[in-house]
Amino acid sequence: MNILETERLILRLVVESDAEFILDLLNQPSFIEYIGDRGVRTAEEAAIYIETRFTKSFRDHGYSLFLVELKETLTPIGLCGFVKRDTLPDPDIGFAFLPQFVGKGYAVESARGVMEYGRDILKFERVLAITTQNNESSGKLLGKIGFEFERLIEMPPDNEVLKLFVFPGQNLER
Repeated sequence: MNILETERLILRLVVESDAEFILDLLNQPSFIEYIGDRGVRTAEEAAIYIETRFTKSFRDHGYSLFLVELKETLTPIGLCGFVKRDTLPDPDIGFAFLPQFVGKGYAVESARGVMEYGRDILKFERVLAITTQNNESSGKLLGKIGFEFERLIEMPPDNEVLKLFVFPGQNLER
């Protein structure tokens, strides 16, 4: 099921047949460094991850991280969408791309599309973003789509200190 299209990309629901792609993406060194090791090591584990993370989120919240594919070839290149965490009051945008597709504007293009979808379709009043402290490239991307760094926060379960980003005027201290 397609969620949205941009000039060069299609964003759609992640399905079980995407397990090999998800396995590859989740085990990229950059994914593990900046997002975390999800412990997914086989296609079967990737299929379970798809069901318990992406499919469940979409079923429970009406949104998820979506698979990003090139419109021209339907090649999967990354993920972009929203995550609802118990530890944050509002959904946060997330994205991850295979290294060979980084630096080509796909992340910015998909993130802009997702933010429009969040505003126009999902009627989000506020969206947050979090990154590790050393993830400068994601921080730059967030700046390009209108987010501003607000402060450092501790995130359970391991109390990792992360950067919190919000849209201007969307102060987390309500």
